[in-house]
Amino acid sequence: MVEQVRTWRPGWPCAVGPTLRILRRGAGDPTYRTVDGALWRGIRTPDGPAALRIVEHPDRGEVEGTAWGPGAPWVLESLPAMLGAEDDVSGFEPRHPVLVEAHRRHPHWRVTRTGLVMEALVPAVLEQKVTGKEAFAGFRALVYRFGERAPGPGGELGVWVQPAPTDLRMIPSWDWLRMGVDPAHSRRLLTVAARAGALERGGVLGPEELDRRLRSLPGIGVWTSAEVRFRALGDADAVSFSDYHVGKNITWALTGEIDGDDDRLAALLEPWRPHRHRVQRLIELAGLSRPRRGPRMTLPTHLPADRWAQPGMHRPR
Repeated sequence: MVEQVRTWRPGWPCAVGPTLRILRRGAGDPTYRTVDGALWRGIRTPDGPAALRIVEHPDRGEVEGTAWGPGAPWVLESLPAMLGAEDDVSGFEPRHPVLVEAHRRHPHWRVTRTGLVMEALVPAVLEQKVTGKEAFAGFRALVYRFGERAPGPGGELGVWVQPAPTDLRMIPSWDWLRMGVDPAHSRRLLTVAARAGALERGGVLGPEELDRRLRSLPGIGVWTSAEVRFRALGDADAVSFSDYHVGKNITWALTGEIDGDDDRLAALLEPWRPHRHRVQRLIELAGLSRPRRGPRMTLPTHLPADRWAQPGMHRPR
């Protein structure tokens, strides 16, 4: 398969890893791999699947992208936006000592913009109101069972591409259960898959329109919309309200208070509008989280085990 290459010279010391890390869904994400210093992504573009390899050359101030597959031209055209070239940092002032230190440690991080709504939406739906381990396991099972290997050498390295919306709509209820995805989550995924075209078009029209279209769907609220907008559209003001940890962690990082709710979070972040997501992500990159009290949430045991959720167990359809 023919490879296509683009060498891009950003106007700042581009931090590829910190910028793109938000796209990884757990350490075992099959669509996101790091191999011999290169970052690999499996991406379903409007033109078809693609494998993308990104290599930094800081000594030359360059980033090299190599792509394979029908979607290769699309991903290479999108590479600068994916690495934060369209992120407008003007007007952002850290001010708070915690943010000043986080910004000092990550001065070249930028908000990614993939341009792909469904790529961000599917795993976000799986992550609604469940533990991270449960959500990541469900996502891996979904990709291995109904996705496809990335084109070219990416597939040989174990890089996969998410299933297309049309494939999601064909998954029967028993397969969702085998993947550890309960009926409530699978119904939401089927709903968004049926409206994938309208949602992608909403993304082209901007964050406000995408937010409106997303939140008009049953089971899609403020948290899911924000999780999609800051990944797909580079919305630097999207905040993950209603998250089990985010509000408490940000409140603790900025005030030292252990318990924080959405009202408290909104008030704290208001001075940083339109950079509220930037505050959220800098605190996450700094690894700041409140002291934990009480037992952790446990994984459910009532769903069937999935023996198809591993590489090499891609059951024929």
